[in-house]
Amino acid sequence: MVQKTMLDEALEAWEDARTGVIEEARNIPGRHWDYRPTPEVKSVRELVVHILEVAMLMAGELARPDTDFHREPWSTLLEQYAKPAYAANTRGDLLKLLRTQLREGTAAFRRAGELHMLQLITRFDGEKGTRLAWLHHGIAQEMYHRGQLTTYARLLGIEPALTKRIRGQE
Repeated sequence: MVQKTMLDEALEAWEDARTGVIEEARNIPGRHWDYRPTPEVKSVRELVVHILEVAMLMAGELARPDTDFHREPWSTLLEQYAKPAYAANTRGDLLKLLRTQLREGTAAFRRAGELHMLQLITRFDGEKGTRLAWLHHGIAQEMYHRGQLTTYARLLGIEPALTKRIRGQE
């Protein structure tokens, strides 16, 4: 049995979270991608773009040798990293970008290495923490939004993808 590093385990968790996001997003037909339960919340499409923009910022900034979430305002950092998410115009483009961004982000973290990911940075809240801990924060953010997608599916009368998968294994 090959021993996994902490970085390996984190990237495996990210892949699992992202695979679930992709499955739930694919499960919602394109005609419902502009659906939002109330006017104050993001639509399906906007949730997917948000997942991508945060992941792109996360991978780009955490892989840098000089990570600094305070070097620019949040909106400026998003603009720097998330241009591909903002340019994706279709459901198909966004689903493809969810897959390619995961591959590219994973490759960036592997190039940076585990030792790099264990170094301290200043988080958005001004506290110190490791890059690896912030990667886990990003994974949790994706799981949170995956839950929103499953709730949207239920509100639309669609059985969530995970439920379908579990049901198929019974």
